[in-house]
Amino acid sequence: MNKRAILKKITAKLVAELEVYHRAAQFSRTEATHESNKAENKYDTRGLEASYLARGQSMQAAELEAALVEFEKLGLRKFTADDAIAVGALVAVEVGGETNIYFLGPRAGGTEIEHDKKEILVITPPSPLGEQLTGKRQGEKLQLNFGGSKQTAKIVSVE
Repeated sequence: MNKRAILKKITAKLVAELEVYHRAAQFSRTEATHESNKAENKYDTRGLEASYLARGQSMQAAELEAALVEFEKLGLRKFTADDAIAVGALVAVEVGGETNIYFLGPRAGGTEIEHDKKEILVITPPSPLGEQLTGKRQGEKLQLNFGGSKQTAKIVSVE
């Protein structure tokens, strides 16, 4: 698979999400300071709630910005069959006859993209699956813990 194209799709998705969060945060800030949200009594918290929402959206936008920086400086290397799984690896894992593809990224775990009609999920080293895969090699069989149950898996490829 073309990891450069995959990386472009991941960053494009992060940029699109960032734009949504920026717009939402701006709307929430405007809402929080709007005259109609001025507290009418001590129990009226509309303005306060809108400001909390704006802060949360701004924090999410900052996290996406940091993820974009990390992905932009990520050097793509070609992994061989003997290389251990590390950040930047594209990993195919077979579990129960089904093959799933993961990109071990520096951040933005949970981001999903489609490439060549295949779904690719970004995972990070500290995530439960990332911890289980980091350091393993192509061809290894292991017991992966998925939601409390162990399943036999095989690392089909590491690119």
